[in-house]
Amino acid sequence: MLALRIVPKIYYFDTVEAFNAEFSISERDLLVTNEWIYTPYVAPLGVKVNVIFQEKFGMGEPSDEMIDGLVAAAKQYDYDRIIALGGGTIVDICKILALDVPEHSIDLFTGKVPPKKLKELVVIPTTCGTGSEVTNVAIAELKSLEVKKGLAVDETYADTAVLIPETMNGLPYKVFVTSSVDALIHAVESFLSPKASPFTEMYSRRAIKMIMRNYELIAGKGEDAFKDHLRDFVLASNYAGIAFGNAGCAAVHALSYSIGGAFHVPHGEANYQFFTEVMKKYMAKKPDGKIKKLTKMLAKTMDVPDDDGVFDALDALLGNLLPKKALREYGMVEEQIDSFTKSTVDNQQRLLGNNYVFLTDEEIREIFAALY
Repeated sequence: MLALRIVPKIYYFDTVEAFNAEFSISERDLLVTNEWIYTPYVAPLGVKVNVIFQEKFGMGEPSDEMIDGLVAAAKQYDYDRIIALGGGTIVDICKILALDVPEHSIDLFTGKVPPKKLKELVVIPTTCGTGSEVTNVAIAELKSLEVKKGLAVDETYADTAVLIPETMNGLPYKVFVTSSVDALIHAVESFLSPKASPFTEMYSRRAIKMIMRNYELIAGKGEDAFKDHLRDFVLASNYAGIAFGNAGCAAVHALSYSIGGAFHVPHGEANYQFFTEVMKKYMAKKPDGKIKKLTKMLAKTMDVPDDDGVFDALDALLGNLLPKKALREYGMVEEQIDSFTKSTVDNQQRLLGNNYVFLTDEEIREIFAALY
């Protein structure tokens, strides 16, 4: 069994200026970013570079329509290297942009056209959640099919991942919370995955402990408190990305795609809604398995008893950072409990195969119903 694979080279710099000193941004690069990131971090460098601002092609989660528009815009430039400087939307789009993209990018996600990589890709994440800089997963909403789908092939790996805590200084508080919770979920799901190895467990454990410890440090100290801990959150997100890039994510992600696709809920926020409810279902089905190691770890970081109440305590901690919503608050209606259950089972087997324990269709329905 393959125990660990890390494909991109990983670099760390404190500042964008230090990154540029080594990577020499030039006119042979295509920089895909947001204007609010470009202005404070890249513009002062005075470099000449081809730039595309992602927000001109739509806001929110990536879609095939957004990808198609950006691919068309990129054709006006002559470049060798793509630099993705942004959050999960930009990173996922650039994983596709680095390929030989057909007229309709949906054909890559459905398997109609095989992926072929054409451009070098450098990824600089500006959130502390997706870990996408070290994974081969690119997610997009396929508008015509009304579903979110992932493409996970070797061709979608970045060549280089670059961690720069400075780029996260401007993170809105809510984005920080939902992205860092997403990293925690990556670490937890990969830790419980049947594909986990001693190596991935090492990264999962480290990420869980770092994130939980820092949550305890910032709780109750105001919305800017996280900015004093960016280095830890950036590293923990990367560790979690390495872990789930090898061991996979599972039911939390699988269920979250329902509200993400239907109501355009940001990825991390959607995962947050399902996190502890899925864990409670696991705990009820197999409390004496590997999840016992997880509950001991979480209980120790929160200084609470190691019993069935661990996930209630985790709910309370996360709720102090950002209150969780009922699914109906996003616009979900009761009839969608059944349709979302069916869609999850039909379309997310890639993720459900990584579950800690098998969840029946009825158990998945029960999770939707409990959160409704």
